[in-house]
Amino acid sequence: MTKYFSDSDEKTLAMGMALAQSLLDGTVVALVGDLGCGKTVISRGIARGLGITEPVTSPTFTVAQEYRRPDGKYLYHLDMYRISDENAALAFGIDEFLFQPNAITLVEWPEQIGGLLDSPKLKTIRFEHVAEGQRSIEFLNFPQDALRKAALAAGLEEEQE
Repeated sequence: MTKYFSDSDEKTLAMGMALAQSLLDGTVVALVGDLGCGKTVISRGIARGLGITEPVTSPTFTVAQEYRRPDGKYLYHLDMYRISDENAALAFGIDEFLFQPNAITLVEWPEQIGGLLDSPKLKTIRFEHVAEGQRSIEFLNFPQDALRKAALAAGLEEEQE
């Protein structure tokens, strides 16, 4: 587990862009945190880092957004906020989006479907508000070298505990 501090959306976006290069197809990234803490910002950065240029917004009302990457593969962006539980997610067809060999999947509000995410291919990013416009970002199951390189490129400082 490694924590970094971001004091701007620009730095959080840059972290996502730099981190995208370390994500392998078949990976699911669980994005955990309160409303407005940076989940969609880092998602937008990951999309940009994968070469996606179209607007990336939170899929709260659509539940799932699909983006075609320049390499012909996909980025799936899911929001489970309005999904009540794992059974509702399965009825929705979530299994078509999780751990797919031709895609990277980002999941906001993964707590709703925790049992469906049990895999060594799961990575987790936890966000916590520190102050207005400032957040702590914790990364679980990410390669440490890739994290340090991405944080350096984004200008993020590692939090000392």
